[in-house]
Amino acid sequence: MEHFIVSARKYRPQNFEDVVGQEAITNTLLNAIKNDHLAQALLFTGPRGVGKTSCARILAKKINQEDADKGSDEDFAFNIFELDAASNNSVDDIRSLTDQVRIPPQTGSYKVYIIDEVHMLSQAAFNAFLKTLEEPPAHAIFILATTEKHKIIPTILSRCQIFDFNRIRVIDIKNYLKRICKKENITAEDDALHVIAQKADGAMRDALSIFDRVVSFSGNNVTLEAVTQNLNVLDYDTYFNMSDLLLNNKIPEVLNLFDQILSKGFEGHHFINGLASHFRDLLVAKDKKTVELLEVGDSAKKKYLQQSTEATIPFLMQSIEIANTCDLNYKTSKNQRLLVELALMQIASITFESEKKKSKSFIIPATFFQTTYTPKVKKEPVVAKKVEVPVVAAPKVEIPNKAPVLKNVSRRTNSLTLKSVIEKKVDEESKDTPVNLDNQPKDPFTEKKVQSLWIEYYQERQNKGEKSIASILELELPKLNENHELSVSLPSKLMKEQLEREQPKLLGFLKKALNNYSITLKINVVKTVKQKIAYTTREKYEELKAKNPLLDKLRQTFELDL
Repeated sequence: MEHFIVSARKYRPQNFEDVVGQEAITNTLLNAIKNDHLAQALLFTGPRGVGKTSCARILAKKINQEDADKGSDEDFAFNIFELDAASNNSVDDIRSLTDQVRIPPQTGSYKVYIIDEVHMLSQAAFNAFLKTLEEPPAHAIFILATTEKHKIIPTILSRCQIFDFNRIRVIDIKNYLKRICKKENITAEDDALHVIAQKADGAMRDALSIFDRVVSFSGNNVTLEAVTQNLNVLDYDTYFNMSDLLLNNKIPEVLNLFDQILSKGFEGHHFINGLASHFRDLLVAKDKKTVELLEVGDSAKKKYLQQSTEATIPFLMQSIEIANTCDLNYKTSKNQRLLVELALMQIASITFESEKKKSKSFIIPATFFQTTYTPKVKKEPVVAKKVEVPVVAAPKVEIPNKAPVLKNVSRRTNSLTLKSVIEKKVDEESKDTPVNLDNQPKDPFTEKKVQSLWIEYYQERQNKGEKSIASILELELPKLNENHELSVSLPSKLMKEQLEREQPKLLGFLKKALNNYSITLKINVVKTVKQKIAYTTREKYEELKAKNPLLDKLRQTFELDL
């Protein structure tokens, strides 16, 4: 059996040209070597698997290498010393290192010390390393590598030339995997490599490890299905199918698809995060200027462009908001599946007559799907007979091998549709708005009668829990002017607008109670304070004294204090 070498080792970069996604750093190091402008203490920092240690090794070879064509097994390779600070983090280890630094190289010009995971050094080890790092011998160069720069003491950072390595882009990882597939004679789908690159999260070493795992699973033919199955990730088609159902308000099908996703072993948290990202990608795909921000394969990009034309921007924005809220509440929820299902039902209800809904948490009633559901059975005369039978005395008609037929379907549909509710509301409002006032009754009434009805209407709003409008009605009783005009004064424009919205119901109540349909209401805004409220003891006493002057005489007689 031939010994297998993992791709992360087999394809480790041997020169700066092979390093992926770090062109700015590699060009800087090459120019520094060429111009003899290289610092003696370098710090390579950045995420894992982006090429820090590889660049350190390449740089260590380049420093002493006069001929670029020479191999790496020359004598000067012995001038490179690697130290793992995770296991050699004591003061004694650093002192042993500083003792070695004093000895000049036997061949070549420099001795290079690569200290990996330097943030693992102890505080005492850092202090022991300070003097050597600040004034190293002319023949010594230190290259420090770390993933956690914030753990290194500032006195070390100030003595180093710092190079920040970036996360590798998805497109760069995918292109590098394509080159490896070509060398290894492996056929791979573009979307499959793209999913591997996304799963790597900017780390080339992780991407190569995932690639080895997928190749071991699927052989020399890497497909998107094999990648999603091996990595336990949801493929693009799942989110595209779910989005189609959500856009078409198909809540039962949405819940069934979500149940299938859970049955495959995926978590609801993982799914709702992916759905939010899917909506984000649809939003990006709606504008030609932002299409390039889509980090997906070519075939998936076509699907995004197609589905983005079906989804509106308000739908996508509200869907992202609902999905993010579900994501934030997921860990604290006791019924996590129900939380995700409610979020999906809310998203599926956005395009259902969205202009008429007042609440963002609106969910299409279950009766809507009951009335519009059609059993998948052949149409036979038996169903027609069922409709003709009166509802009150309907005999039980047994239909063999047929789905149950809902009773009173036609009546329920007419009463629950949004159109019928709107028509009913228009009819009710039209009853309170007469077309010709000359033919309507105009019975006389007194101001006292109007004020008593005003109080009655206020109490009715208060009992129904409409506290805002009730507090406005309580401020002042109306005054009766000429031509059956009522007038009230309010302290703010906002209160006036609220009372104007309530005005049709209020006038309808007064007109019917007084049998006078020529009543009008005039609302004035007076910004002066109508009443001063007594807060302190002195103010309360003065208010009581104004009502009863004998109270002050009583206080003086018995020499009472306030």
